[in-house]
Amino acid sequence: MKILLVGATGAMGKTVTEVIMDHDDIEIVAGIGNRDIHSDFPIYDDFSNIKENFDCIIDFSNHHITPALLDYIEMENKKAVIGTTGISNILKDRMKKISKNTPILYSQNMSVGINTMDNVVRTLSSSLCDFDIEIIEKHHNNKVDAPSGTAEMLFNSIKKERPNSYEINDRTREQRQRNPNEIGILSLRGGTIVGEHSVIFAGIDEVIEIKHIASSKKIFANGAIKAALFLMDKKNGFYDMKDVLNG
Repeated sequence: MKILLVGATGAMGKTVTEVIMDHDDIEIVAGIGNRDIHSDFPIYDDFSNIKENFDCIIDFSNHHITPALLDYIEMENKKAVIGTTGISNILKDRMKKISKNTPILYSQNMSVGINTMDNVVRTLSSSLCDFDIEIIEKHHNNKVDAPSGTAEMLFNSIKKERPNSYEINDRTREQRQRNPNEIGILSLRGGTIVGEHSVIFAGIDEVIEIKHIASSKKIFANGAIKAALFLMDKKNGFYDMKDVLNG
């Protein structure tokens, strides 16, 4: 499988490159990046410069690049795995439209573990209907967006079972008793934390906490590779990591 890596010069791009080196049957043939670094494959600053043939795009870039990426996917009819966070709902809708002609897999978190956790959280949100739910997410001090895309993904799964739920990110302004329908999302930033997510279900006299800790960015790279392999026999459609888990 031949890959075009978008965001090749970023932290995740470097991790994907490192992980793919251990795969004899997968090759990065070109990348899109914004810095001049040494690489074993050509890195371009514009999609129009790409000359290489490839099977699938893996994207871990910045949401500011997403419009140009979608233009390229639509024009070239290429398969794509998109793991960039902070993408607007308008662009997500455009992804879905483009996926009618070419397969696109989009996930706010490529980790197999997180997506399994997401399934568990949705189940507990239904069965523990009288429990309050809170989300805590922790990341490194360079992360810009808050809450994290993964925290939003977990919240959206809760909302599917509890349609009246809404998220709240700062209780200090309101100084009031907790509303049963609110889901508090607390974002912590510090050091080199790769990523930690906890969902707390608090009932009367009992608490259940579901937690995922990412020790390395490699889990996201491995998930993206699994997703790209999953797309190889797909002609079109809009997918997420749960489709990969379900085979």
